[in-house]
Amino acid sequence: MPIYTYQCENCGIRFEQQQSYSDSPLVRCPECHKNALRKVYTPVGIVFKGSGFYATDHRSPSGASRTSSNSERDHSSSATKTETAKTETAAKSTSSGEST
Repeated sequence: MPIYTYQCENCGIRFEQQQSYSDSPLVRCPECHKNALRKVYTPVGIVFKGSGFYATDHRSPSGASRTSSNSERDHSSSATKTETAKTETAAKSTSSGEST
């Protein structure tokens, strides 16, 4: 059963009430006993995160899937690691050549 938020326009009290879909909305304030209640609509507290959704949901503007951008990022980081290793190897061989 859903929980609805009500606010009294007379006294300003705000409270939540669990009601069935078929129940009529409350109109009488439990605090001041006037017919001044109104429903307050609040945002839903659901957030979907992760990679378990359909490919058609929130597709990137270019139409590329997320997996292709991840593989490009992995490929570029692998290339950077290879270049760094080559630079370190060259630096070691240069420094060892000077001591001989």
